Amino acid sequence: MSTAIPCLLVRGGTSKGAFFNAADLPQDVPTRDRVLLAAMGSPDRRQIDGLGGAHPLCSKIGIVSRSAQEDVDLEFLFAQVQPDKDTVDTSPNCGNMLAGVVPFALETGMLQAQGGCATFRVLTRNTGLLAEISLPLSDGRLADGGEARIDGVPGSAAPIEIRFLETAGSLCKALLPTGQPQDSFQVSGEGFAPFRITVTCIDNGMPLVIFRAADVGATGYESVATLQADTPLRRRVEALRLQAAQAMGLGDVSTKSYPKMTMVAPPRQGGALCTRSFIPLVCHESIGVLAAVTVGTAISLPGSICEGLAHRQASSGVETLAIEHPSGALHVTLSPDAAHTGQAPKVALLRTARVLMRGEAMVPTAIWAGQA
Repeated sequence: MSTAIPCLLVRGGTSKGAFFNAADLPQDVPTRDRVLLAAMGSPDRRQIDGLGGAHPLCSKIGIVSRSAQEDVDLEFLFAQVQPDKDTVDTSPNCGNMLAGVVPFALETGMLQAQGGCATFRVLTRNTGLLAEISLPLSDGRLADGGEARIDGVPGSAAPIEIRFLETAGSLCKALLPTGQPQDSFQVSGEGFAPFRITVTCIDNGMPLVIFRAADVGATGYESVATLQADTPLRRRVEALRLQAAQAMGLGDVSTKSYPKMTMVAPPRQGGALCTRSFIPLVCHESIGVLAAVTVGTAISLPGSICEGLAHRQASSGVETLAIEHPSGALHVTLSPDAAHTGQAPKVALLRTARVLMRGEAMVPTAIWAGQA
């Protein structure tokens, strides 16, 4: 016997996952997490017995509800599932999955809208991040088709604009959690020689440790497959992550998906900076939305590790930075004067999303028999 739970499979940006109405899930967290793991098919690297796509980017979950707050329309809890682990991490945000929240709510009738476009406010419960999301409509739902293109997704779709209202210190206590734009660590671990490295620890929506590719013996232009196959490099990066997390006030993150590790090099495709991201042990096919926001912020701040690598256009107004990644580039728009204030800039960017399937996720009744 199985318990049927209403569910939509949604692509948000360059991620994909299962979206649920919070009211349709167990209210106690341990049972809810067991249900989510069963629905996704974890732990199993292929996720053969669930909806997961055998990759962290396709093993994501959105839990959505109407908000009781007067100035907020929806509340969104993001959950990251790892294919081969039995963990459900609701600590970090996901800007890509955020793009799917309003389309989900419109598709399921949680929200109603009229006209050719609409704007809604979404509160991310993971960290309290607030965003305004604007999108074109057709018959009260996300418009079908459009000319917006994002690297890492084939074809084009309707544009979804996300304006982040408060992002600094999402999981850390401040934009620069160590209080300075650069930190030096002596890193040691099994399987590699000890090394010293200088990094930038920063959190403007996603905690990142940004480091230069040359400092770990890489170029920064390697393919995802090459980096994924470089076990010694990934061991060094993970040892650095665990040590930097302590300095950032995040504690033991050995079972967490943050901080993300971002390797940088000078741009090659006319952008601002070239990146390779680890999430945390798998090399990202592109870059996370909030990771790109945080990289763009680091570029704008004097003294960060990005100085001397990043290319910027001289501007006293709004600045758009193309953050290069393995699949292309993600464009981040920063508010004026961020570089001169030393504060986190206001950020906006463009994503797309598509509802791929609606139906019911079937979960064994031995795990959950449904609502009483």
